[in-house]
Amino acid sequence: MGCRKAACAGRRKPWSYSPRRSRIAQQIDSGERVVVGVNKYTLDEEEPYEPLRVDPAIEAQQAERLARLRKERDNDAVQRALDALRRAAQGTDNVLYPMKEALAAKATVGEVSNALRDVWGVYTPPDSF
Repeated sequence: MGCRKAACAGRRKPWSYSPRRSRIAQQIDSGERVVVGVNKYTLDEEEPYEPLRVDPAIEAQQAERLARLRKERDNDAVQRALDALRRAAQGTDNVLYPMKEALAAKATVGEVSNALRDVWGVYTPPDSF
């Protein structure tokens, strides 16, 4: 069953057929429309992939450093700085100054990121097709 018949029968796929999509596919195939890594600037052969393996001792060492930092810093000052960052992010204020203050108070990058996520959420890109 062709795409048009399927669409008329109510069996449309989410991507469905359209002349525009067909034209774009033809342009990509002919090289008229460049898609880096698909029809231009492709690798002759795949590069071997070797995943990064972190030594568990280094991970434990970093966790220990983080625990020590959280124990030794002024957690009230960190919380005040993170609250100021959240307030700035809720409005139209520049967030760089409160972010700098939070980092100077020894907030972690994760804590700063979470404070911004609390206000702005997490970006989810729309589907491209």
